[in-house]
Amino acid sequence: MDCGGRPVQLIWSREEDTTHDFYRPMHVAMLRAAVDAEGRVSSLRIKSAGDAITPRWMARGLPALSGPVDTPDKTTSEGLFDLPYGFASQKMSHVATRMGVPVGFWRSVGHSHNAFFSESFMEELAHDAKQDPLAFRRALLKEAPRHLAVLDLAASKAGWGGLLPAGQARGLALHESFGSIVAQVVEVSLVSGAPRVHRVVCAIDCGTVVNPGIVAQQMESAVVFALTAALHGRVDIEGGVVRQKNFPDYRMLQLAQAPLVATYMVPSTRPPSGVGEPGVPPLAPALAAALFGLTGQRSRSLPLGLS
Repeated sequence: MDCGGRPVQLIWSREEDTTHDFYRPMHVAMLRAAVDAEGRVSSLRIKSAGDAITPRWMARGLPALSGPVDTPDKTTSEGLFDLPYGFASQKMSHVATRMGVPVGFWRSVGHSHNAFFSESFMEELAHDAKQDPLAFRRALLKEAPRHLAVLDLAASKAGWGGLLPAGQARGLALHESFGSIVAQVVEVSLVSGAPRVHRVVCAIDCGTVVNPGIVAQQMESAVVFALTAALHGRVDIEGGVVRQKNFPDYRMLQLAQAPLVATYMVPSTRPPSGVGEPGVPPLAPALAAALFGLTGQRSRSLPLGLS
């Protein structure tokens, strides 16, 4: 088309963009632990499966790699092979899949789903051992003082173990990503059968804090982003076509549904580390733990649903 040398602006509609996007890879994981008679975990075995992101993008950028690319991609198992808990032995493996759906980088990348796997499993281990989830984690963090300090700060500021209004429950999770450690405590109730998150307490060790306001803002945006994904983030492909097209069928968290977010920073003299993405991973497992405390239903897939 000849436009006579004039610039032409081309804009996709939201429906076109949503149905022709790059999506977060679908992943699944199986976690197994050996537990002694006193409820102590002696070994952990993790096996995950899912599409890798980096090889796809390498194939797009390098024509010579347009065929199958088997380049290792740590984003598939980040947040699983580097857990801070003091297990005597651990084995981590990943099975690369290739499902044909275009995949791309998503806020916090592999940590976004791998934290849900690992921290949800920690909750189940604590429950089976009949131990408090906080105490259970603390016992496994004796050799990880930075993680322990973040966990303790979040629990203290959230009043862990204290009373909540009737019909509310708490859940917590801890995860490290992009050089920063974040713990979150979520307080939730059910309103007309649907989860309503009232407050999220965040503690973060991101090294030297340059601008506390920016750290708090990033935690707040991460909570809203992660909460939207945990409750509503679902894409269905039927007959090769994405079913969700716009906000009516791909819901977002609305302002009236946003929780109060309180952020606390661990003083540090370490070099500054990430704050844009580390607030996402702990939210979903902390919410799932709180919902289990409230309903007795264990959610092992995202988005979280209640039957």
